[in-house]
Amino acid sequence: MKRRALLLGTAGLGSAALLTRPAYAASMIDEVKARGVLRAGCSTFVPWAMRDKQGALIGFEIDVATRLAADLHVKYEPVPTAWDGIIPALLAGNFDIIIGGMTVTPAREQSVDFTEAYSFTGVHMVASRKTAPGLTSVEAFNKPSMTLVARRGTNAVNVVQTMMPLATLRQFDDDAQALQELLNGNAMAWLTSTPKPAFAAIDNPDTLYLPVAKPLVGQRDAMAVRKGDAASLAVLNEWIAARKADGFLAERFNAWFEKRDWLKQVQG
Repeated sequence: MKRRALLLGTAGLGSAALLTRPAYAASMIDEVKARGVLRAGCSTFVPWAMRDKQGALIGFEIDVATRLAADLHVKYEPVPTAWDGIIPALLAGNFDIIIGGMTVTPAREQSVDFTEAYSFTGVHMVASRKTAPGLTSVEAFNKPSMTLVARRGTNAVNVVQTMMPLATLRQFDDDAQALQELLNGNAMAWLTSTPKPAFAAIDNPDTLYLPVAKPLVGQRDAMAVRKGDAASLAVLNEWIAARKADGFLAERFNAWFEKRDWLKQVQG
C-alpha cells in the first residue's frame, strides 16, 4: 500500500505537523480533502448545535467541526438531519461524518465506527413542581402513574427504559417539544443530556426542579463514521488527541456547557 502524509494544519498541530497514515481508496478523509469540503451531519441540541437570531448554526459541535475542517484545509458544511435518522443518513452517503454530540452505545456501534470520545456529558432529569412535587430519587419516578418525556432516538430513552421501566415514556421529535410538555403540566419529568435539565430549572425556578443532584448516567460523545475506514479513524483520533492537548476542546466545552454567555446570540 502507498503511504502519504495527511496534513492537519500547522495552526493546530505545530509548524511541522505531518501525520503519516495508510491511504486507502475508500478513505473518507481522502475524499474530503479532494472535494475541499467536510460535510458533517448534525441535529439541533442546545448547546451542541442551535440557530442564532440570524438563522446560522452555532454551538459546541459547530465549533468542533469548524476547527476540524480548518485543520484539514477544507470548508465545513453542516448537514442538519433529524436525529432519529442521522445514522441511516450517514450510511446512505448524505454526508461524510456525524459531529453532533452522539453518545457511544453498543447498539450504535453495530452500525458505525466511533472515534475516541472528545466530550463527556450525561443524562439528567428535571421535574415539575406541579405534577411531581418534592421527589428526591429515581425510584420515585419508576411507577405506572409517572409520565416521563424524552427526545426520540436519544440515550435518554434508553435510560428511562432501563432505570424507570414502569413509568410511561412519551417521545418527541425535539427537546423543545418535550420541555413544553413538561411546562404544560402533562408530564412529571423530562430526561435529556446535560446541561439542559439544569438550565431548564434555572430558567423556570417556580415550575421546575432537579429531583436528583447528579446525572443518572455518564456518556461518552464521539464522532461517527462509516464502518471499515481505519485510515480516517486514525486521523480523527490523532486530531482529537491534539485538540485535547492544546486545550481547544476543554475551552470550547467550558464556553458552551459551563457558561451561558451565548444566550444573547439565540434570544431576543
